[in-house]
Amino acid sequence: MSNLNIPQHGFSNLEFEERLSKAQKIMHKQQLDAIFVTTPQNIRYFTGFDSQFWESPTRPWFVVVPNEGKPIAVIPEIGQPAMESTWLDEVRTWTAPNPKDDGISLLKSTLEQCSNRFKKIGAELGREMSLRMPVIDFYKLKEKTQLEIVDGSPAIWNMRMVKTKAEINHINYICNIASAAYEELPNHLEIGDTEREAVRKLRIDIAKRGADSTPFMPGISGPGGVSQIVCGPTDRILEKGDILFIDTGSTYDGYFCDFDRNFAFGEISSEVERVHEVLWLATEAGIKAAIPGAKTDDIWLAMNTIIQDAGTIGNNVGRLGHGLGLQLTEPPSHRPGDNTLILEDMVLTIEPAMEYAPGKMIVHEENIAITKDGAKLLTKRAPREMPLVK
Repeated sequence: MSNLNIPQHGFSNLEFEERLSKAQKIMHKQQLDAIFVTTPQNIRYFTGFDSQFWESPTRPWFVVVPNEGKPIAVIPEIGQPAMESTWLDEVRTWTAPNPKDDGISLLKSTLEQCSNRFKKIGAELGREMSLRMPVIDFYKLKEKTQLEIVDGSPAIWNMRMVKTKAEINHINYICNIASAAYEELPNHLEIGDTEREAVRKLRIDIAKRGADSTPFMPGISGPGGVSQIVCGPTDRILEKGDILFIDTGSTYDGYFCDFDRNFAFGEISSEVERVHEVLWLATEAGIKAAIPGAKTDDIWLAMNTIIQDAGTIGNNVGRLGHGLGLQLTEPPSHRPGDNTLILEDMVLTIEPAMEYAPGKMIVHEENIAITKDGAKLLTKRAPREMPLVK
């Protein structure tokens, strides 16, 4: 890791000013007086604020992003000192928790203060978004104001889908950390380990190399492949002929990597070698197809053509990659009909999967940034031959 430049935690005020300027242009275009956000990732995007206190669901938090002027925090008073240390100038608080009025009156007045033209406010109501507030309180807010509250997710994703150079640098750093740990992992695995032990070894190494957290690390094994990729690890003992799949969403300063690696134990069958090669080539095709001006459908087609030609019986993943950033998965999705235009400075995963026999699936995944010249790998490319643990 010594040859990597370690990004500083946090971002400059200039970074947040650039994000805000972009956001306000989008809000004007979509005729929104403001958006208000409630989820940790969106609040962090606009303010830099982060807290382990997000684990407590008791209190809602709001940040109002107007189409003119700086964002305004509307938060429980317990968070005031920390929020005031961000680049924001205005932090409005209430005594919380207060189930009768948990910030709703204060949020209402703030939104109305910002609404002087379109009388329309965006909220996290749509695609891959959620509200971190009681739904009943959201209904109260709508009833108490004359403002129109609409789905702000198209605007928010338009703001966040294309990354800044600083964001890409953060993602690149955590990808390098995880890549190095994956590369070292076979030296510490052995037949007789459990899935849980294998995952714990990787998690510890990633932490030692500088990751802030690893909220996502499923580990699944099976003879010749796996049946799913979202649960585990369990105490299943790794045996000769098994394939171990480990995926990781580790973070640095809030930004995720998301990619997997596969490991064979004792021996690799010719069929597993064939499928692994197919997926390695499909990954290459997906990376090459990810250029500015292409569509997500083009990336999907480049991978899926190779997979289908190899005789797959399907997979249960539903797409062949997605966006990446402050969330483990973000729009867009590489699937038929998504039709998102690929733009410079998007960060994407390339994730072909192939079920070649009932209950036997193998998945590859890499992380890339889109440059004007095409895709740049942020992860260290998986070896063309699956690592063998003896």
